[in-house]
Amino acid sequence: YPTWKRTLARRARESQMKRFCRAQAIQRRLEEIEVTFRELEQQGIKLEKLLRDENESPADQQTQWTNQLLYLVQKKNNLMTEESDLMIAVQELKLEEQQCQLDEKLRSYINKEDTLKTPEDEKAEQEILKQLVDVVNKRNVLIQLQEERRLSEL
Repeated sequence: YPTWKRTLARRARESQMKRFCRAQAIQRRLEEIEVTFRELEQQGIKLEKLLRDENESPADQQTQWTNQLLYLVQKKNNLMTEESDLMIAVQELKLEEQQCQLDEKLRSYINKEDTLKTPEDEKAEQEILKQLVDVVNKRNVLIQLQEERRLSEL
């Protein structure tokens, strides 16, 4: 087993662990966002009830409640944007994992001696190469989407 093969295998395991850790962090953050959504929803319901039920309240109090409600809506919108970004990151991680698997398969065909390759091997190699290009294009689309969203926010 040549050194370069061990190095490639080690790097593949390391990148897989990084993706796994990143996926776990994203999942935790999505769960935190879900909890925060529920809390904001409850606070919003209370403020709406106060605004509807307390018609005799001073105008200052109603203005304060309205401002709090608007702040909650803004916070919820920010969380929705973050959640959307995280979902794109999840898709990107899946595509990255797919790309690594396809890279590994393609490398096994490329490393095979040309004289030992069967027509089926060559066909499989071309198919894997095509799939790899598709995955790279999908990742590119996701990156462009994120960039467009960032620019539109600015």
